[in-house]
Amino acid sequence: MNYYFYKAVNIDGSLIDGIVEAEDQAAAYEDLTARNLRVLVVKKASKIAARLRQHFISRRVKRGDMVECIRNLSVMLTAGIPLLNALEDSIEATENRSLKSALTDAKKEIELGLNFSDALSRQRGIFPDILIRLVKVGESTGRLDKSLTDVADHLQRIEDLSQAIKRSLFYPVFAIVTTTGAMIFWFVYVLPKIMNVIQEMGVELPLITRALMVGSNAISTYWYVIIGIVILCVIAIQIMRTREKTRYYYDYMLLKLPIVKLIVYNKLLALFAEQMRILIVAGLTIDRTLDIVAGVIDNLVFRRALVAVRENVLLGSRISDTLKDHNIFPPMVTRMVSAGEKSGNIDTQFSFLSGYYIKRLDDISAKLGKMIEPILLSIVGLVFILILMAVLLPVYDLVSKVGKM
Repeated sequence: MNYYFYKAVNIDGSLIDGIVEAEDQAAAYEDLTARNLRVLVVKKASKIAARLRQHFISRRVKRGDMVECIRNLSVMLTAGIPLLNALEDSIEATENRSLKSALTDAKKEIELGLNFSDALSRQRGIFPDILIRLVKVGESTGRLDKSLTDVADHLQRIEDLSQAIKRSLFYPVFAIVTTTGAMIFWFVYVLPKIMNVIQEMGVELPLITRALMVGSNAISTYWYVIIGIVILCVIAIQIMRTREKTRYYYDYMLLKLPIVKLIVYNKLLALFAEQMRILIVAGLTIDRTLDIVAGVIDNLVFRRALVAVRENVLLGSRISDTLKDHNIFPPMVTRMVSAGEKSGNIDTQFSFLSGYYIKRLDDISAKLGKMIEPILLSIVGLVFILILMAVLLPVYDLVSKVGKM
């Protein structure tokens, strides 16, 4: 796929510009005209420029704003309010400019004869794909209000998952940063001043003191080298994440590192269960659901396992039987899925699993601080004991010499 920069005039007569992704220039032009835009300019853009523009200038909508908007729409539709009136009220109620603009454009396209799902799909980068899929299901079944409620619940679960991960990471990151900052301050600023005073007294420095002074001088003199090494490590990790050959080993490492694996593994299981639940509710077949979920999961270890599971399902195997063949899925998942297959309510089982693993992440976030605190205290304590020994041993030698005089 290529990126194309465009300028066009919308239904209101306003001049707009942006980036569109398409196979070629003709496809880009066709896509834009299908959105009821009068195209003025379409020219190819470099991938780097396009991605930078999408990252910094793209219309972004917070998940919380999206949940509130969808839930309001579902409530109004359940109350019997016509879709266009419900959209008009939602446009007035929402404060997010990007969402307000997208809803306004969607409403105008519905007035021109499009159905709701097609109108949403034309607002690129705003509405999640799962919303468009479930709106189509709601339109075909006549239960658009229920579909919107399902989407709102789904996005709220994903938001809960995201917040649980942030809570679990906040204390460890804060503790490591502050501890590292304090140690650097002592090594670079405090320790050299104390050592200079001791050296001026003519005291012979013990080995531990000399070693710490060498370390302190190295940090003060070659700080730019240390920063360069850190930057190179970050770049190397980013390269590992972007290349297919090394990405698998990077993702595998995340599932094996102590403490990190608790967060990553439970997050992946929660995301897997939640995506499976909502897509099955949308009426998709198991093999199609697995195909979509494999594309959503950003861990290659999980993704390859899901691809293999899907292939076995296409050959006629039950999903619970194929999940058992992969150790990455815990026994509880396979048992719950098996029970869901037998009872015919597999979506309910995935709903339970999603809630269970989100709750586990909450529990981990509460316990993680207690798990890491003893390790950090031990490291900090050891460092400060070494610093105290480096300072006090020369002072003790000085006092001993003075006492003998």
